[in-house]
Amino acid sequence: MNNASYFKQTKVYFGKISRISIREKVWKFILFAAIIATIVAVVTGENMFESFEQTKSGFFTLASACIWLGIFNSIQSICKEHDIIRSEYRQGMNLASYITANVMWQAVLCFVQTVLMFIICLIFGFFRHAPSDGVFLPAFMENFVTMFLLTFGSAVLGIMVSSLSGTPTTAMTIMPFVLIIQLVMSGVLFELKGAADTFANVTYSKWGMSAFAATADINDETEYKIIVELEDDKDPQNQMIAESLKESGNFEEVDEYKGTTENVLGSWFACLVITVACAGISILGLKIKNRDS
Repeated sequence: MNNASYFKQTKVYFGKISRISIREKVWKFILFAAIIATIVAVVTGENMFESFEQTKSGFFTLASACIWLGIFNSIQSICKEHDIIRSEYRQGMNLASYITANVMWQAVLCFVQTVLMFIICLIFGFFRHAPSDGVFLPAFMENFVTMFLLTFGSAVLGIMVSSLSGTPTTAMTIMPFVLIIQLVMSGVLFELKGAADTFANVTYSKWGMSAFAATADINDETEYKIIVELEDDKDPQNQMIAESLKESGNFEEVDEYKGTTENVLGSWFACLVITVACAGISILGLKIKNRDS
């Protein structure tokens, strides 16, 4: 299949997917985004940026919401059309064009959802006390990009799961396990070591948390710097205060959360790499499923 055919089919399938989505009331997915954003902002907004742990928990909740929303967008998008795909594949369908069109549609849908979620977060004060400056862009721009990459990337992850699943029921059965893996591998709920830490590198949750935290430079909210100053003081009383703060357990800086360009751009790049890999696996999965067609 030449490039002209690839782009032509991509355009055709994008139009088809968008028409079907509108007919099937795509507004429901946008409404879900509004509801989720409202819940997250109302529940966590008041405590954001007051302390390291509260801010980390708030960003974890926001990242989890973006990931859930993205996967929910697309988890049944491919598997519900396997019979149609098999039939059209026999007639010359370019599977890469079909997946590309689905990815493009998810990019549009996720952008709209992200805009709505971000506006609601602003209205309900989720970012009220956030620093105005990010690492290399205004903080609101960096946070928006991170939210979009998480939502869009997770939607492509959903496409991958849908492509590999035989039926919508199977896809929905797998979905909770995918979400649990994302939550556990974020590094927020549990300390990751060894193989778990390595595996976390292929999850959106880890890189989303890293980007959010680096933009806000939440290490500044830890007691680490206070402890260092107290320990440098020769006053015995200050030494005792430093030891007491250490016992609270919140006294170490997290390298991934440092407000550096490398952390933000590196996290974004990792999300994009995972997204491209998911799209590639989706195409390969469909080709394997239809190899006898």
